[in-house]
Amino acid sequence: KMKVLFLSLLLGVICAAQEEEAQPSLSELSGQWRTAYIASSNLGKIKPNGPFRVYLHKLLFDDEQGTVDFYFFVKHKGKWEYKHVLGIKQEDGTYAVDYEGKNVFEVSHASNDILVAHNTNVDEHGKKTVLTGLFVKVNIEDESLQKFKELTQEKGIEEENVVNFIET
Repeated sequence: KMKVLFLSLLLGVICAAQEEEAQPSLSELSGQWRTAYIASSNLGKIKPNGPFRVYLHKLLFDDEQGTVDFYFFVKHKGKWEYKHVLGIKQEDGTYAVDYEGKNVFEVSHASNDILVAHNTNVDEHGKKTVLTGLFVKVNIEDESLQKFKELTQEKGIEEENVVNFIET
């Protein structure tokens, strides 16, 4: 009985250790990222000159402070603007972000090379928009693209509302 108990405990520890390796801590994800895809329940938010047609430059996660700094480019009235927006970690692990209204941002899947996230935006008119994004450090793997597509579908966003940022 003790051997079975010990082996079960050992197996549990190994599985937990492997899970931690598969999903790095957010602070380990800090660095330069680029936008690969963004999808939105409201296509107007990600069309050219739309407020969420963002070209991500850098993310800085601070686990100790409970913050994330977003650095990105967005076109406003035909001109490129460089933006810095701060997110504050909430008890549920999401980040509250003030940008074009109130946002709830969450990393859904991450590795050293890809980051799949979703964001719920409520603008100044009370209109709710759900967005998903795939951000990369290098070229996208098919598996990563599949995770993004699954999350987008799960969040109820139509496939025609997906914008490929690599090809634009």
